[in-house]
Amino acid sequence: MMELLGLKSILIIALIFIPLERLLPLHPEQKVLRRHWLNDVIYLFFNGILIKLGLLLVVGSLMIAIRVMVPEEGLPAYVQAQPIWLQAIEVILIADLGFYLAHRAFHAVPLLWKFHAIHHSIEEMDWLAAHRVHPVDQIATMTASLLPIFALGFSDSAVAIYALLYQAQSLLIHSNTRISLGPFKWLFASPQFHHWHHANERQAFDKNFAGQLSFIDVLAGTLYMPSRTPTAYGTDEPVPPLYHQQLAYPIKMQTHRASTSEAQISEKTR
Repeated sequence: MMELLGLKSILIIALIFIPLERLLPLHPEQKVLRRHWLNDVIYLFFNGILIKLGLLLVVGSLMIAIRVMVPEEGLPAYVQAQPIWLQAIEVILIADLGFYLAHRAFHAVPLLWKFHAIHHSIEEMDWLAAHRVHPVDQIATMTASLLPIFALGFSDSAVAIYALLYQAQSLLIHSNTRISLGPFKWLFASPQFHHWHHANERQAFDKNFAGQLSFIDVLAGTLYMPSRTPTAYGTDEPVPPLYHQQLAYPIKMQTHRASTSEAQISEKTR
């Protein structure tokens, strides 16, 4: 169980980011034990299990179907013949394009937004908040990222490099730090870039969708990154505060909406 939860990794990450957020804070007034920190600890320990099982089921099933239709000795053999460094660059680009498209869909489609609103309910940003993601949201988004790179047959080493960089960058961009990438902020996602994605300000809505490569938003016209700091985070939507409530929230909202629609139709036909 300890290995499954990755307790050693969690401890190392905490020992890195907690001091870093104290030394270089973006919001100095924010406490280490900020509001709803315990809820996000629950996400940290238990959400990963649900996501790993879901990804194994969904991506595994789709990969079996792909391998039946596409022989492994074709394109995958050519892809794996490339140097690891080139494969890693291609994996990051392809995976983040998938992430961008899925992320944008979760903002555009009302049903999907109910799942993604859980992540946007974060009102105080830090490394721990990066883990507050509904399993359905994370499984769907990561499937869009991982399925193309698995289908193309990239080597395990290249995928491992991507996974390591993705996890590290995800923690960094959510962290309460004023770390700046300078001119590279137009190429790579930074805390400044992603904090604006979470900002509860009208101009920042539906902006900065990329997970790693901010230049995707530059090219797509969805970049918003002023030099000032966001004044507020979160969403106006009344998302419940506790883990089990947040897991059920999207389904309850959909059920409530369906019941309301049926009642309105019944009322009109009387």
